[in-house]
Amino acid sequence: MAMEKVYQTFLQRLIRDYLIGSGIAVLGVGSIFIYAALDAPPIEGVRLLLILVVSLLVMVAAEIIAIRKHLAPIKQLVSTPDASISSLKSVYHHVHRLPLLALKRIFGPHLMGISIPAGLLLVVSIWQEWINLPYTYIILAAIGGPLVACMHAFVEFFLNSETMKPLAVAIQRKAFEQHGIDLSLDGEVVVSIRRKFLWSMFLIGTFPLFLFILGGYIRVDILSNSVDYWVWAGIIILVGISFSALGAWVLTREITHPIQQTITAMAAVQDGNFEQKVSDIYSDEFSQVVTGFNSMVDGLKMREQKNDQLIQSYFATLAAALDARDPYTAGHSERVAAYSVEIGKLAGLPIDEIETLQKSALLHDIGKIGIRDEILLKEGKLTEEEYSKIKEHPLTGEAILKEIKPAESMAPLLPGVRSHHESYNGKGYPDGLVGEAIPLQGRIMAIADAFDAMTSDRPYRKGMETAKALQILREGSGIQWDPILTPLFIQNYSVIEKRIQKNRGK
Repeated sequence: MAMEKVYQTFLQRLIRDYLIGSGIAVLGVGSIFIYAALDAPPIEGVRLLLILVVSLLVMVAAEIIAIRKHLAPIKQLVSTPDASISSLKSVYHHVHRLPLLALKRIFGPHLMGISIPAGLLLVVSIWQEWINLPYTYIILAAIGGPLVACMHAFVEFFLNSETMKPLAVAIQRKAFEQHGIDLSLDGEVVVSIRRKFLWSMFLIGTFPLFLFILGGYIRVDILSNSVDYWVWAGIIILVGISFSALGAWVLTREITHPIQQTITAMAAVQDGNFEQKVSDIYSDEFSQVVTGFNSMVDGLKMREQKNDQLIQSYFATLAAALDARDPYTAGHSERVAAYSVEIGKLAGLPIDEIETLQKSALLHDIGKIGIRDEILLKEGKLTEEEYSKIKEHPLTGEAILKEIKPAESMAPLLPGVRSHHESYNGKGYPDGLVGEAIPLQGRIMAIADAFDAMTSDRPYRKGMETAKALQILREGSGIQWDPILTPLFIQNYSVIEKRIQKNRGK
């Protein structure tokens, strides 16, 4: 349905483009000839009108046949629910050729459809003396017809270039949804910028001259008063300037639109958004620029993914190396990270903060590297001095991470590493922070760390039952642990555990 709606909108805009192009051409050039014939007797005016009507009917019939042929592949694709890749590619390429097909239609069925019957009928009318015009006017009409067509073609070409873009995007979307491929011209140039600008600038530059010469020749025998002549000349100059201004605006937009899109995409990529791409909806050299830009973004995205994997492996390796010092705490860091991530999701943290939380949790005990084995692995009760050494590990961990360069890469992890042993009531360490003054990472990791510590086996005790550990967390909510985050963990523990088990299975 979405594709059909886009197609219907496309048809409406196509008709609009045709009417605009025809209207501008008729008002710009055709009015010159119409105005020149106003002095004809009423009966001759009626005969001229009949010639025009018959010619227009022939032209419309010829154009309808041409347009139906041009739109047939698109219409077939729209009516096909599951289109093949080859048909999608073929129609996508065909859509990009619509502006060129519009030119062929205007200089073919449009121009010939009106010029040939009009010329023949006009010759017969002059020969039979139904219309009193010199035969030279037929030659002028033969010159003016292509001039009108050039003006019409110029306007409709650039209007069609804009009109076809939503349709091209819809076909791209259909190809991705049905086959998972990103359609593009792969840098193919359907119409080169050089050709567009060469012919456009030629037309913009010469059109006012041809218009002035042609109009002046027609009117020289009709207007003898110099004042009337300058009024007429002013009208022709105004029409020429208006067309030149329109052409300059159209050409400017033709360049600025893709440039602006690329600049916007570049800004997004600079901010780290590697999903941002430029739609390949251009049929000129900008298609090559877009293809190159999107390929560059794909390369950056792939490199970023590899870097993330390397960093993640680096953190996991550090955590595993730390846990390996004590076989009874093996896997502790990874479990704390897993619990922390689930709490972060329940708290509604954005994905980038959850990723930072996971890395920080993996390294939360990295400072224990600096604790001697006889203290860290002691099975009995620690002395006060030994316990004070244990309490230094958050600060030691922070100091270790600060040595990793570049410093800004580790900076987001430091608050969690330093504060994961802070208590909500201010009786934790190393800073004795109270309540929400404790960084969010620290408050989340404190819950995860405590739960895993309580449920894990130790040389001097067996891990407690899950229900008892959850009860201790419940009793300590608002005292030792965050009063909002702790109930979230307790109430959703069964779901959390299933998710973690499922992820481990992967």
